[in-house]
Amino acid sequence: MCGIVGYVGPRTAAPILLDGLQRLEYRGYDSAGIAILTPERKIEIKKTQGRLSVLLDALQGSTPPGYLGLGHTRWATHGEPNEINAHPHADCDGRLVVVHNGIIENYGSLREGLRAKGHHFTSETDTEVLAHLIEEEYRGHQGPDEFVTAVRRALKQARGAYALAAFCAEEPELLVGARLFSPMVVGLGSGENYLASDIPALLPYTRQALIVEDGEIVALDREGASIWNLEGVAISREPFHIGWDLEAAEKGGYPHFMLKEIYEEPQVIANALRGRLDGERVLLPEVDKLDLAKIQKAYIVACGTSHYAGLVGKRLIEEFARLPAESIIASEFRYSNPVLDQNTLVILISQSGETADTLAAFRLAKESGAPTLVVANVLGSSITRGADAVLYLQAGPEICVVATKTYLAMLAVLTLLALDLGQRRGLLAHSQIAPILQELRDLSAKVDRVLDGAEAIAEIARRYADRKNFFFIGRGWDYPSALEGALKLKEISYLHAEGYPAGELKHGPIALLDPEVPVMALATPGPLYEKIISNIQEVKARRAKVLAVAAEGDKEITHHADEVLWIPRTLEPLSPILSAVPLQLFAYYVARERGCDIDKPRNLAKSVTVE
Repeated sequence: MCGIVGYVGPRTAAPILLDGLQRLEYRGYDSAGIAILTPERKIEIKKTQGRLSVLLDALQGSTPPGYLGLGHTRWATHGEPNEINAHPHADCDGRLVVVHNGIIENYGSLREGLRAKGHHFTSETDTEVLAHLIEEEYRGHQGPDEFVTAVRRALKQARGAYALAAFCAEEPELLVGARLFSPMVVGLGSGENYLASDIPALLPYTRQALIVEDGEIVALDREGASIWNLEGVAISREPFHIGWDLEAAEKGGYPHFMLKEIYEEPQVIANALRGRLDGERVLLPEVDKLDLAKIQKAYIVACGTSHYAGLVGKRLIEEFARLPAESIIASEFRYSNPVLDQNTLVILISQSGETADTLAAFRLAKESGAPTLVVANVLGSSITRGADAVLYLQAGPEICVVATKTYLAMLAVLTLLALDLGQRRGLLAHSQIAPILQELRDLSAKVDRVLDGAEAIAEIARRYADRKNFFFIGRGWDYPSALEGALKLKEISYLHAEGYPAGELKHGPIALLDPEVPVMALATPGPLYEKIISNIQEVKARRAKVLAVAAEGDKEITHHADEVLWIPRTLEPLSPILSAVPLQLFAYYVARERGCDIDKPRNLAKSVTVE
């Protein structure tokens, strides 16, 4: 989710690069840098920790001269956010530079191989490996075709995801880019051309663009762009016209960041799994730092949406690792005098890593000598510093105040953690874990199928947007989904919504039901399916309308629900990942129908840094 901008042409490159990075500022980042090829064919790199304004202050209005360059703003995944780890990264001789967005999964083994050949590394990043790989392939060669070939050969050795851009000192009018699972777009000008990770960077300079597709490499000079696949086969593609304004372009053409981020969820799931699955095993080397042999209990501590993810995590850990677990709201945990010792694992979940109540719980756990495992999205955030182990969501920046894609990433990472604990405790054989891992791999495509039905969900939302109260009910794995679905509706539509365990309806809340109170029932397949059908019948007896989230092919549910939001079938412990998507879409379309400020709901902040 980093920002990448490249330029080759007759104008001074640095102002164009810095302007483009400013237009990508909405993506979020923790360091920034530029690399310019000067007229003396020397590559000059300027980079700083912090936001782009820090780099601008450091430059003090004096930028390196040159007509070929790259700019980058980093969202850290490997290596702390600091100046050394900031991009661009150079090879050993400063002969070439690389910027990169994504994750190189096999960077560890590649680094060791390159060190054995005499390469010297200065950063902790996976990206620097690419610079040295290209250097190794380019040694002894000259000419534009050779540099493009060197990049192509280097990338064939890399495993993971990338949007990459590079140039070398020997070719003052050549910029090379490549893409696999991370966005990249080429801007076509007159006697000049551009490269970027997102369209907003291009808008002041050109409206003609080419999308670089997965597994492709592109070479730009002043006159145009050429595209090949990684086998070296040339690809012909017509440019398209960009009709968006800047605001629309930042949102990828979506009307709101929330909708854009919901549509990013298939890729987010893939990113959460990336580098963490190996055949029939889960690989979480971060967890190696914990002495799990003596752990007898786990607390999962979080707030809001993260707490609801923790409720799923509790069930996952008990299901797959048979380790007693509790999920507790952070503001309650810190004042409850919890029983903590070195045998109690405290798992803290925070998207931002700055949530005040969760940080306070973290400090309490540390003071009590309990081992701590943090699940967070922002590398280098407060809660990650000092934790015994950290699992990053790898979801990229989430701009909308309410959590959508990070919730799915939390569920995916907690699933991996539970499976890993089960492996380590000797409870999961390969034959047991293999179908679960395959289903995890298939979830991205299944989320895509839910998104294909968005218009049907929008129509249902339009019919119910005038209601004042909603109930959400579920049992077992569906109960946390009911809580999260109700929260999403509350947050962005300002409607009253309550989530309940379905069996609790008859113990009081059922008194509130009438024809004006719709009930969203989570009815996914499982041993409690007949129970939820009975609860739905209780609701229908009070003449309340029933909306259900149910699995494709479920004919029974159509006899009981007035509306159905369909999801593909999956394993029961993974169903909360799929159930979340139609509930997010339903909340979004209700809020849109009501004219609410969806991306910035009233009274809410993205990171709650006060108690």
